[in-house]
Amino acid sequence: MTSTADGEIVHFENVGLRYGSDREVLSDVSFTLFPGSFYFLTGASGAGKTSLLKLLYLAQRPSRGMIRMFGTDAITMPRESLPLLRRRLGVVFQDFRLVPHLSAYDNVALPLRVAGVSERDLAKPVADMMEWVGLTERMHARPAQLSGGEQQRVAIARAVIGRPDMLVADEPTGNVDPDMAIKLLRLFEALNRLGTTVVVATHDLHLLKKVPDSLIMRLDKGRLADPTGALRYPPRPSMARV
Repeated sequence: MTSTADGEIVHFENVGLRYGSDREVLSDVSFTLFPGSFYFLTGASGAGKTSLLKLLYLAQRPSRGMIRMFGTDAITMPRESLPLLRRRLGVVFQDFRLVPHLSAYDNVALPLRVAGVSERDLAKPVADMMEWVGLTERMHARPAQLSGGEQQRVAIARAVIGRPDMLVADEPTGNVDPDMAIKLLRLFEALNRLGTTVVVATHDLHLLKKVPDSLIMRLDKGRLADPTGALRYPPRPSMARV
């Protein structure tokens, strides 16, 4: 994993974002993420959570400030370099963004195929992942044939199958029942223990208590609350949890 000398995976410094001539939706956002961290991003509707996630998964450039990802300046880097960086990310979109003409199985297999994994080598991990999210019986269905909750589970399976360096998930448990929500959270935790940095945006305050060692990123009207300084000046990896 390429990163800076300090081992950071993401660094935001005084980042601001506005759309057009409107007021800023994010203002003076500063934080550092290290490999293996687990974060919950919370805040009222309209606080800027989705906008912050877009910056994290490189779908949006900020209006001002500095963003460094995997040791690279994400703002000045040439556009042709973005796809390589994005392959290190797993993203769970709120609207799922599944490929409509592909089956659930093929949607989940897609990141492995893009990475050059052979059909023989990907068959078992994809089947195991489909079983984990409870969709073995639905693996040949296309997205239009799946319920919202089923589509969400396919989207999550696709995002985690390649063990990304960072997982960014926008309301990943919003369309599933409480038992499945906990099971999906355990999947994120397992990925996190393998070294993936996890950022989960959620309205579900009950989830926050389910991962005891997680840090809370709380947005309020576009500003990141960090009263202890733990987000801007987190402990070095050697001091972090194991």
